[in-house]
Amino acid sequence: MHQFKKTIIQLYRVLRGKSPYIKTSVKLKHQWMGGQNGGFYVAPEYINSESIVYSFGIGQDISFDTALIQKFNCKVYGFDPTPKSIEWVKEKGDIPRFNFTPIGISNKNGELSFFLPQNEHHVSGSLVDNAVTSWDNAIKVPVKDLKTIVGELGHKCIDVLKMDIEGAEYEVIPDILKLGIEIKQILIEFHHRLYPNGNQKTRDVIKLLKQYDYHAFATSEILEEVSFIKMNHSC
Repeated sequence: MHQFKKTIIQLYRVLRGKSPYIKTSVKLKHQWMGGQNGGFYVAPEYINSESIVYSFGIGQDISFDTALIQKFNCKVYGFDPTPKSIEWVKEKGDIPRFNFTPIGISNKNGELSFFLPQNEHHVSGSLVDNAVTSWDNAIKVPVKDLKTIVGELGHKCIDVLKMDIEGAEYEVIPDILKLGIEIKQILIEFHHRLYPNGNQKTRDVIKLLKQYDYHAFATSEILEEVSFIKMNHSC
């Protein structure tokens, strides 16, 4: 019954132009980790206590991160330059096996403009101006590319890379793929809803991921959270 409801919701969104049609291309056992709004599907058979997880875009929801820690006892590295997120994580105190760094991911290193949300009650900003950010309300935040982050942390392989970065994924993912860093699973929240040509932007990134041997194995009910796996990884 749940799968039927999910299919109907996805069909409605595609027909209304709210989301592109996203077809999974490999069949894997998958499990939803985290809350309804902050979760993603993972392929659990490829995660264990030695796994390294990078979680870009924390906001004020670490349900995904803590669910992985509780189930697999793995290490999760969280990243977010958003002022409200930084303060929220500080208030949480020490969380076993969760490491937080207040930076954003980009295709460059340094400081970039970070556009805060138009609605002051919202949390998430973005490195790219979009339909819900304010061009007139921007701050400078530190950013690093994935090659630099991996080098500083001393990791050679990332088991899971989760990305919820409010539209900046369209610039960052091509750079990540070109770096050639070994990543087993890439989980992305696509923000096509924030752009007039957003559906095509998502299609283009999915096509590029497939060229690098990343195949979709699960999608959320609203076709925004999509999980990919690299079938021929070397670590």
